[in-house]
Amino acid sequence: MFLVSLVLASSCEPVSTSNALEWNGKTYDVEIIRDDFGVPHIYGKTDADAVFGLLFAQCEDDFRRVERNYVWASGRLAELEGEEAIFSDLRANLYMTEAEAKAAYETAPDWLKELCVAFADGINFYLNQHPEVEAQVIKTYEPWLTMYFFEGSIGGDIEQISTRRIQAFYEEQKALAYSEYGDGLVHPDPYEEPKGSNGIAVSGEMTESGNAMLLINPHTSFYFRPEVHVVSEEGLNAYGAVTWGQFFVYQGFNENTGWIHTSTRVDFIDEFKEEVNETADGFQYKYGDEQREVQSQTISLKYKEGEELKEKEFTFYRTHHGPITHQLDDYWVATKINWDPVNALIQSFSRTKLANYQEFRKMMDIRTNSSNNTVFADSEGNIAYFHGNFIPKRDPNLDYSMPVDGFDPATDWKGLHEVDETITVLNPGTGWIQNCNSTPFTAAGDFSPKREDYPVYMAPDAENFRGIHAVSVLEKASNLNLDSFIKLAYDPTIPAFERLIPALVEAVEEQGGSEQVEPALAVLKDWNFQTSKESVAMSLAHFYAMNYQSEFRNLNRLVEVETLPEFADPSYQKRMVEVLEFTLNKMNEDFGTWNTPWGEINRFQRLTGDINLKYDDDQPYIPIGLASGRWGALASYGASTKEGTKRLYGSSGNSFVAVVEFGEKVKAKSMLAGGESGHPDSPHFLDQAQRYADANFKDVAYYREDVEARAEERYVPGRRK
Repeated sequence: MFLVSLVLASSCEPVSTSNALEWNGKTYDVEIIRDDFGVPHIYGKTDADAVFGLLFAQCEDDFRRVERNYVWASGRLAELEGEEAIFSDLRANLYMTEAEAKAAYETAPDWLKELCVAFADGINFYLNQHPEVEAQVIKTYEPWLTMYFFEGSIGGDIEQISTRRIQAFYEEQKALAYSEYGDGLVHPDPYEEPKGSNGIAVSGEMTESGNAMLLINPHTSFYFRPEVHVVSEEGLNAYGAVTWGQFFVYQGFNENTGWIHTSTRVDFIDEFKEEVNETADGFQYKYGDEQREVQSQTISLKYKEGEELKEKEFTFYRTHHGPITHQLDDYWVATKINWDPVNALIQSFSRTKLANYQEFRKMMDIRTNSSNNTVFADSEGNIAYFHGNFIPKRDPNLDYSMPVDGFDPATDWKGLHEVDETITVLNPGTGWIQNCNSTPFTAAGDFSPKREDYPVYMAPDAENFRGIHAVSVLEKASNLNLDSFIKLAYDPTIPAFERLIPALVEAVEEQGGSEQVEPALAVLKDWNFQTSKESVAMSLAHFYAMNYQSEFRNLNRLVEVETLPEFADPSYQKRMVEVLEFTLNKMNEDFGTWNTPWGEINRFQRLTGDINLKYDDDQPYIPIGLASGRWGALASYGASTKEGTKRLYGSSGNSFVAVVEFGEKVKAKSMLAGGESGHPDSPHFLDQAQRYADANFKDVAYYREDVEARAEERYVPGRRK
């Protein structure tokens, strides 16, 4: 196990002993200062004190989101949401039961156990102080619960495993056939709004100050992470976004280093076909020349039905490759993923306390961050990129994109690749690094890694429109400061439409159209391919592109080429015009006229603090000029119609966003969708909504004197001053 231990220079003043409180036989010395945007700045004497205060503050802002994350992760979601969630719960238990979570916790080093205890104490103390808040499933939080939720990504590795296939095997005793198979994982729908992030680092040669800068731009579900600042006298001074219920800043920075994770397509999950036979003593599976016992375990899962809790019993199976998740023809299939909660928590927390690239690079040797790439910058001027982190070594002669023969020992993982064997970039000659969930082979222009130098499974990631967009703006960038860096990150050009709309214009000019097509064509011909809330062309282009994809194929075909051969085919052109006619008619039906500005259609609305939000065309909203990341908008706004609406409402994309400049002192600006609080009666429920629409970032209060100057409230948990 690995722990980085160091003390960072900090402006944090010693915490007064008057801030001490006792809970559960322990004393915590912590103070919370809420600034003028409600962001909690947690000051603890020790790291454990700070973690206690961090969890208390998170529960204050949105206990239901903290709660749901652990109900889901620990395999108890059906107790909250009913029987339809029971195979999510079974999936959680396939990888770790409660007994195994407790055993994992016992192997943790003492310092990590202290943080896990502080995590549980912070939540339990909040519930004790707020009897009006009733815990729905987990009545008392335990330190070992952290073993279930250790990495921070949206969804995480385990959600790539299909619950439908788990149900087919464990409830229906149904085998899949190769003809219906593909692989057993859940893959992103290419037609849906992409989830992921943008990360950009620039060196001092591209900045006004000569200091390195970092863009932290996660694209997640709104309200998935709040903004926090957590400080201790043991070297912790981290600012950024924390996934609800976790005790480490997931996307953020300290005084000397910053990190942004972007989702990766690195192949880190494999499926192994097991040749299983039943004996009088149970099941066995073939492995080389031997027969091994299939491990089995029977569990009882509870589920809610009306006001009652009922139970359903399952016996699940594992081999040395992992749990059995489904059956393929005559083979059982085990799905192997990264599951090392103690080391993952060590990596996640220690990442927040590092002083420079050298320490960050050493931390990466833990190799438990499986589903993410990392873009990095530091106060020494370094910028860096890591494509993945947890990458199994495999036999290069085998195809792991499909299930492999688990009965052949040659298919076993051969350990993990060392970080130096993986795709990395350090201080490239371009002076910039970008990753937008795109290929690493364009991450640094001419100084990018070369595809032929690495196994295919290390970088199956394709290029996308956001990657193309990032490269285009970075190639022209210079003399950046925080404000111009924000402007770069919000560049309004939409690359997909630079390629699709000219082809449509040509098709209309060649084939003609109805009477309403001519004015629409004039709008499109006059367009500069930039989105804004006033733009009618953006409205037309968005709905045309959606309908084009339904009629033809995904626009990602245009990522690598500027035009398609079929664009010149008269019959294809005629069909393109027909799609435009359909689009105009549908817009007339839905909005009264196709001639509707984008901001009247594309909206931000937050009516309640519910996890599953409702939207209403007749309720107040804020017009949004941002566009979908699927079309290459860097500042992504994932909007769609919701139940009962005709207009589009954002629910994912830019959420927490920050730009950071490192130097003698760190400077940053940030933005949070909506606001810090999940409570509609809070002044911080919507206080950033208009700022979000206008890209009007707030200054981050990082140093103690700045926090004090902007303090709106200060208190010890459970005791207002």
